[in-house]
Amino acid sequence: QVQLIESGGGLVQAGGSLRLSCVVSGRTFSSTAMGWFRQGPRMGRQFVASITTSGSTYYADSVKGRFTISRDNTKNAMYLQMNSLKPEDTAVYYCAADARMVLTAIPSYWGQGTQVTVSS
Repeated sequence: QVQLIESGGGLVQAGGSLRLSCVVSGRTFSSTAMGWFRQGPRMGRQFVASITTSGSTYYADSVKGRFTISRDNTKNAMYLQMNSLKPEDTAVYYCAADARMVLTAIPSYWGQGTQVTVSS
C-alpha cells in the first residue's frame, strides 16, 4: 500500500518562506514521479510543481522563481521550498505520486494535505 505523508505547513507572513516535505512508503521511490498540487478557498485543485524520476522539474507559472521542488531518493522524500510567499499562495498543499517517470495530470497516489496560510 502506497502512503504519502506531508509535513511542514503552517502560518507565515507575506514574503516569508516555508519548506514542505513528503515521505513515501510502499513502493520504490526512485521509480516514482512526484509532485505538488494545491487547493485554495473556493478553488479547484491546481498543479504547483513536479519532478521526474531523473530529476527534471516543472512549475506552474504562478510559482516559477519562488518555489523549488527537489527529491532525495536516499530518504524516500520530496520537498517544496517556498520563498517570497504571497497571500494568494494560501491553500492546502497535496503531495502526489505516480508509478512512472513523469507525473500525470491526475496522479494515482495522494497525501492527506497540509495547510499553508500566508498572512498579508
